[in-house]
Amino acid sequence: MKTTDDHAERPEGTRTIEAIQAEFGRRGYIADRSLATAVFLALELQRPLLLEGEAGVGKTELAKVLAASLGTRLIRLQCYEGLDVNTAVYEWNYPRQMLEIRLLEARGEAGSVTAHDIFGPEFLIRRPLLQALEATDGVAPLLLIDEIDRADEEFEAYLLEILSDFQITVPEIGTITATTPPRVILTSNRTREVHDALKRRCLYHWIDYPSAQKEYEIVLARVPQAPERLAREVVDFVHRLRSADLTKVPGIAETLDWAAALLSLGARELAPELVDETLGVVLKYEEDIRQVRGEPARRYLAEAAVGP
Repeated sequence: MKTTDDHAERPEGTRTIEAIQAEFGRRGYIADRSLATAVFLALELQRPLLLEGEAGVGKTELAKVLAASLGTRLIRLQCYEGLDVNTAVYEWNYPRQMLEIRLLEARGEAGSVTAHDIFGPEFLIRRPLLQALEATDGVAPLLLIDEIDRADEEFEAYLLEILSDFQITVPEIGTITATTPPRVILTSNRTREVHDALKRRCLYHWIDYPSAQKEYEIVLARVPQAPERLAREVVDFVHRLRSADLTKVPGIAETLDWAAALLSLGARELAPELVDETLGVVLKYEEDIRQVRGEPARRYLAEAAVGP
C-alpha cells in the first residue's frame, strides 16, 4: 500500500493527476485525465497497472514515459508463446558452476562439495523479473511486462506470486523478496482474455484510439516539424481508414510514422499520388493497400477535406 514517504520521494511531476498530465505532455505523450488518474492511483496504491487496447495505441510508450518521469530504470519483459522461467526470471550459470567444481577438484575438495557450493546467488543469471525484485540502489525500477496476452496461461499463473507479494521462490535458495518493490505496468492487445486472478491484482485501464483532435495534438507533440495542415490531413485520413473494413487498421504509431515519412519527403499536404506511394507506412497488409489505393484513397482525401 501507499505510504506518505513514497509520495514525498516521487518526482514532483508525478505527485498529482495534473502533474502527470503535464509531465507526460512535456515528454510528448498526450494523456487524458482518465489515463493520468489510473497512473496516479497505481503509483499511490503501489499496485500493478494493466493496460489493454489495440496494438499501437501507446501502451508500451506510456511505460517508457512513466519510467523517464520517475527518473528510474525501465526493465522490460517482452512476452511470447513459450516464455518460461529460464527466460523471464532466472537460470543457473552452468559453465561457471562446472568451472567451480573443477577448481574444487583441483584443490582436492571435490568430495566435500554440497549443493550450496554451486547453487548460490553468485551463480544465478538474473532475467528481467528477478532484476526488478533485486534493485539495490533503493530506487524502485519500473517493470514492464509487455503483451502478457501472448504468453501461455501457465506463465501468467506464475506471475501471481510476484504481483501479490513481490517475491520469487528459487528452490535451491529459497524465497527472494523485493526490498524496494518495482512499479509494474502490464500491457495486453487482448489477443486472448487475461485470467481474472491476474486482473484482480492490478488496476485496469483500457486505452482506446484517440479522438481526431487528441491524435492531432499527439502528432504535433511527437513530430513537431510537421506543418499543421499536413498533421490534420494525416489524422483525418487515418480516422477514415479506421472505419474501413481492413485486416488491420492503423494505430497511433502508424499515424506518427506516416507523418514523419511524409515530412521526410518534403510534403506540406496530402495528395492522391503521395498517399498511394506511401500507404505501406500506414498499412501493413497487401490486401489492405490494394483496397485503399486509387479511388478509395481519393475519396477519403475528399472526405477529410470536408471534415466530419
